Amino acid sequence: MDPNTPVDTSGLYRDILDFAHSTPEWVQVFSEVWTDAGLLLFGVLFVVAWWRARRGDPRALAVAVLAPLATAIAYVCSEVLKSLIDEERPCRAVSDAASSLVQCPPYGDWSFPSNHATIAGASAVALALAWRGIGWLTLPLAVLMAFSRVFVGVHYPHDVAAGLVLGALVVYLVVRLGTRPAARVTETMRGSSTGVVRWFAGPGVAASTATPAPVPAPGPYEAYQPYAPHQPYAPHQSQQPHQPYAPTEPPAAPRQGAPQR
Repeated sequence: MDPNTPVDTSGLYRDILDFAHSTPEWVQVFSEVWTDAGLLLFGVLFVVAWWRARRGDPRALAVAVLAPLATAIAYVCSEVLKSLIDEERPCRAVSDAASSLVQCPPYGDWSFPSNHATIAGASAVALALAWRGIGWLTLPLAVLMAFSRVFVGVHYPHDVAAGLVLGALVVYLVVRLGTRPAARVTETMRGSSTGVVRWFAGPGVAASTATPAPVPAPGPYEAYQPYAPHQPYAPHQSQQPHQPYAPTEPPAAPRQGAPQR
């Protein structure tokens, strides 16, 4: 056991590696691919989150842009810790364990904390902050990616656990401290005269969802309707001139001899 190992999880490492060798071959191949392909998937999700935020308010775009930047900062912090602790890889330090499923990294590529787990934890939390409702997907993916590093035999369990916590903590702090100044930069970029800069910052909230400008209140003279001239005078029917009198003819007299009724 490496004396620089902060926690002894070699027993759990052996159990997981033994379990890995007992799984079907397709599971082992999937774990070998996923341990690196997960990084590409998180990268694609970062691009999608930025594209969605281009039509949001400045704060939403600021968080989406800070998400990959904060993940990169978490990775740098992980590398600094690696150089300070110098923990040997378990695929070399644990002699009685089964062989790793992938090639053991060279000497000097230290084990604690796991860079993959750090990036996975940082990406999962950053995406959950930038894209509301996607945490149900990114968080399990991050745990699965971290577990795959132990499954293939290149990390201790405590390496990946520390990496997940480190990545999540760094991202939270960077986003929390950087959102407000980044939002101000976003507003400036959206008003820039450079087309590429405006395209990157996006149009902001769509005009269709914008609040319409309030209608100004009418002035003291606008509250009244303008004067409308009266219509020409039309005399009432009762005031129309009388028609000249025309006498009617008297009824015809009955003929002689006609029976009277």
